[in-house]
Amino acid sequence: MAFALDHVQIAIPPGSETEARAFYGALLGLRELDRPASLTGRSGCWYDLGLHQLHLGADADFHPARKAHVALTTDDLATLRGRLGDAGCPIGEDVPIPGRTRFFTEDPFGNRLELIQLD
Repeated sequence: MAFALDHVQIAIPPGSETEARAFYGALLGLRELDRPASLTGRSGCWYDLGLHQLHLGADADFHPARKAHVALTTDDLATLRGRLGDAGCPIGEDVPIPGRTRFFTEDPFGNRLELIQLD
């Protein structure tokens, strides 16, 4: 039996799709996906990550993920760091990991995100 990652879902507050799209789509530059017709009418947004997807799902009992997080790789971490900083997003450093340059930020809802560029 083999496993592979298909998608990761993180919670957002109900009714916050516009703010989510501004952050994940416009600011980070992720491409939004159309959800299957069978899920029409449900809250949230889906984003393309190449072989994987990031799903944002509305949760009536929302609490931000402050420790658990999604780690996204990019080929231009410096530009992304500048864009996030200019937008007033928090930038946090952590213990260096060989072969990776990285920092942490938060989405508008307080969910922790790690952004990585492989060296």
